[in-house]
Amino acid sequence: MSAGDVVRESARAGRVVLFEESARDGAQAKTLMSADFRVRLAREQGAVFGVDGPRHVVFAAGFPSVCGQEFEATRQVALEAQDSVSPSAICRGTPQDVRLALSAVRGAAHARIMVIVAASEATAQALVHRDARTALNAGLDVVKEAVESADGIAVDVCLVDAPRADHALVAEYAGLMTARGAGTIVLADTVGDLLPGRTRALFQRVAAGAGPQAVLVSHLHNDLGLGLANTLAALESGVRVAACSWLGMAERSGMAATEQLLFLLAHDRAKAEQVLGPGCEPWWTEPDLTRLPGIARMVSAETGVPLTVTTPVVGTGVATISTGTPFTHPRTFQPYDPQQQLGLAPTVVLTHLASGRVLRAVAERLGHHLDPAQTRTALAWAKDRAYRLGRAVVDDADFAAYLDGLTAITAAPTTAAAPTAAAPATTVTDR
Repeated sequence: MSAGDVVRESARAGRVVLFEESARDGAQAKTLMSADFRVRLAREQGAVFGVDGPRHVVFAAGFPSVCGQEFEATRQVALEAQDSVSPSAICRGTPQDVRLALSAVRGAAHARIMVIVAASEATAQALVHRDARTALNAGLDVVKEAVESADGIAVDVCLVDAPRADHALVAEYAGLMTARGAGTIVLADTVGDLLPGRTRALFQRVAAGAGPQAVLVSHLHNDLGLGLANTLAALESGVRVAACSWLGMAERSGMAATEQLLFLLAHDRAKAEQVLGPGCEPWWTEPDLTRLPGIARMVSAETGVPLTVTTPVVGTGVATISTGTPFTHPRTFQPYDPQQQLGLAPTVVLTHLASGRVLRAVAERLGHHLDPAQTRTALAWAKDRAYRLGRAVVDDADFAAYLDGLTAITAAPTTAAAPTAAAPATTVTDR
């Protein structure tokens, strides 16, 4: 165990640490972050926690043994983002890989490596062609050697496929590896098929068997759509270090999304206490949640992973209103205030579901003040256009051009009557 391991210290003090995987496991989502972007992302993520970035974020910078370019990218993050996060290099459980990983982060403050060790019979046979206990024994030797040569670099261990392994065996080696100096023990749901109840039981059993010195980390995939739910179950069981990835990027169907996990734990004290327990103190510095949308957009632009209208917390639908009742009573129809929590000002969008109030609000945003007759005429036009084009949202530019013509008419509006098919829309009242 390295002296001054800020991640262990944070977890043992009950603080939450994010083990950020978007640059490493996210690559298995068929994305590739440049070295410069990894540095930028690490700095931006660390800045969410101010000066306490290294105590709240482990940034898996890369897998140095992949190739020379990956080694250099990992090293660049370690050297250039060391004041913002705790940089980590990932490696297989072989002496050669360990030495390469250590060299990639050596000299950086708060540096770490994570050694991957097979834990289940299936993965032990697939990865090292041995039974699980033999593979774990070999991993224990590698960890001991890594700690002895780390020179202050923290050594974490990832036990692959822990849920399908013998839980007593996992607990035994989690305790032994901690005793040999491992900083944290990552339990990886490698195939992503856990349910929350089983997740909670797994971490409780391993924690009880490994002993009080072991610091467990959750690394849970999303193949059944339960990555976030399972991560919350792990946190409920006492885990305080959780792997996650921006936009949920990771192997196959991904894992818990960083922005969703962090927001859920930080935006509402009552919700945090439901997960972490009454009286919890999860942060050294309260996270600045207004940074989340910008970071998500940055990651999306770099990787090509889209932000959709239904993406929670950072999607394009957040802070938008398109129907009447949410327009007049927004707090009744949203779980949090996007402007207060995320810095996102509300935007009214014109769609085929619009009421008169919604339409007038969009018109005013575009510089037009409509009387009741103009509102009815414009509402019929907007609904007809949406259905004719097969698109819900009426573009601002198209609506503005229509309004320019509508408001320029000084004669009776009968010449601008909407098509008969849209006539019922003129009777829609404000809701």
